Amino acid sequence: MQQNRLFDDFARLMTDAAGAAQGVRREAETMVKAQIERMLRDMDVATREEVEVLRDLVASLRAQNDALTARIAALEAKPAAAEPAAKAKGPLPGGTATA
Repeated sequence: MQQNRLFDDFARLMTDAAGAAQGVRREAETMVKAQIERMLRDMDVATREEVEVLRDLVASLRAQNDALTARIAALEAKPAAAEPAAKAKGPLPGGTATA
């Protein structure tokens, strides 16, 4: 009977020690996390949300740039296609070519 009580006391002591260790671990994690967050704020590092917004903005701007590049190419191609036809017609009266 004495031995069972000794084991019960030892088991209770170990349970309490494990609980205390978990509490210390949680407190240490909280302190480390707070310190890292403070360091990142001081370094002025962008947050994940800010990076995602910028990534979406860059993708949108790239699409707009591609559309404008295609539009410019199409506009530049029109006068080039019209030039041979104008030269084939010959000069207008007064010495100017058709445009």
